Amino acid sequence: MVRYAVGESISVDQFIDVLRRSTLAERRPVDDRDCLAGMLRHADLLVTAWEQDLLVGVARSVTDFNYCCYLSDLAVDQAYQQTGIGRELIRRTREQLGSGCMVILLSAPAATGYYPRIGFRLHGSAWVLRPADELQ
Repeated sequence: MVRYAVGESISVDQFIDVLRRSTLAERRPVDDRDCLAGMLRHADLLVTAWEQDLLVGVARSVTDFNYCCYLSDLAVDQAYQQTGIGRELIRRTREQLGSGCMVILLSAPAATGYYPRIGFRLHGSAWVLRPADELQ
């Protein structure tokens, strides 16, 4: 049985492990432990899913809790995908937010079909300024 937790700390090693088991590691700096430690330390909201002592899912968000919540990482172990864990992590994330707070995310390419199925709407005007990009 999967157990869910809000605000339960996880280690950098646990975070790396679930990112790798979810394939999200392909788009995260899993070789930069300092960066990952900062990602965990500065997250405003962390919702996790556990199978006994194994972290099988994580929803890591940066939010003001009232207007917007950026769901920056939604990772579910591939062996546990299509069991409702991702949806439940999002639902529990939303429970922590004010009633007018929207959830925003950038989808992994392989997950673009998932989000519309669970109620997300496509937004066509997201913009990204990467670290190497010059501000003009």
